[in-house]
Amino acid sequence: MITCQHRGALIEKLGILLETKDQLAPVAARIKAYIILKGKSGTTFEDLVSDLCASKSTISTHLNHLHDLKKIVYFTKLGDRKKYFIINKDSVCQNIDAMIASWDNEKELHLEIKKYKEKVNASGVLDDDSKFDLELHDNFIEFCEEVTKAVLKLRTKIAEKNNKF
Repeated sequence: MITCQHRGALIEKLGILLETKDQLAPVAARIKAYIILKGKSGTTFEDLVSDLCASKSTISTHLNHLHDLKKIVYFTKLGDRKKYFIINKDSVCQNIDAMIASWDNEKELHLEIKKYKEKVNASGVLDDDSKFDLELHDNFIEFCEEVTKAVLKLRTKIAEKNNKF
C-alpha cells in the first residue's frame, strides 16, 4: 500500500533531482514531481496548494512558469471549471534533445582539443615521454556517439508512442 508519507518522500526526492536537472526553483520542482506522480488523471491547483503546503500565489507563479516552459499542460473536464495539470508528453523528448545537444557540444570540444594535442605531438616540441595521450579523447568521443545513438532510439520510441494518442 502506498502511503501519503511514501509519496511525499518520493516527491521530495524527485524534486531535488528536478531542481538540478531542469534548473527549477525548489517549489516548481516539487510541483513537477507531484504532477508526475499523479499521472494521467492530473491534479488541480487546489490539490497542489493543499498537498504541497504552499501559498496560492507561490503555486500559481510556479505553475505559470512550468506551463511557459512547456513542462506541463492542462485539460478541463466537461461541466468542471477546474484545470487539471499533467506533464507535457513531449517534455521527455525535449529533455532528450537537450541532453544530446550537450553531448554534441562536449564531443566537439574534445575533437578540437584532440586536434590541438595532435598538432603539438607532431610539432616535435615535446619529447616522447611528454607527448599527449589521446586515448581519453578517443574514448569520450566514442562514448558520446554510442550514447547519442541509444538515446535517439529511445526518443524515437517515445515520440511514436506519443503520436498514437
